[in-house]
Amino acid sequence: MLRQSNDILAGVGFPDQNGDPSTWGVAMSSRSESALVTLRRIMHVADTNARALARRTGLTLAQMIVLEIVAEDDRSTPKEIARRSGVSQATITSLIDKLEGRGFVTRRRSVQDRRLIRVTATEEGRRLLANAPNPLYAAFSSKFEALPDWEQLMLMAGLERVAGLMNADTVEALPPTDEVRPAAM
Repeated sequence: MLRQSNDILAGVGFPDQNGDPSTWGVAMSSRSESALVTLRRIMHVADTNARALARRTGLTLAQMIVLEIVAEDDRSTPKEIARRSGVSQATITSLIDKLEGRGFVTRRRSVQDRRLIRVTATEEGRRLLANAPNPLYAAFSSKFEALPDWEQLMLMAGLERVAGLMNADTVEALPPTDEVRPAAM
């Protein structure tokens, strides 16, 4: 039994009912298929949530994330917002332009350093955030934060590895091209 456990952990596996090598009850030849099915399920849930959010608020998920970052700290610069959201400054500029055009944020030059631009959420932007549902991300965040540190780190490492396997490790996290028609409020 100990040898079986060590072999499984080492990736050796044992034949399944068809005689094919298997580990944890999944045929080795279909592990990548199972991983891709799981990824598609995750993407489907995220996409469904993003569409529902867009219908309700008139904002894309990318715009909503930027608005949340700005509302958390009214002293945010576009560079800080880009860093926190994992995208380039050019993408952030486009997203801030759209939010500013809708009256959800304003840009102001810093009094102390005129080179710095500060982005601030307007009252209308804060009201939208307060009424915007995003149960998927709220549920994920609360469940993730409840995990022990070691498990959070393990999941982060696994997700980073998956991103690398999919050549997504250099792709911006929030594409600026998601256009949504404003919702009737």
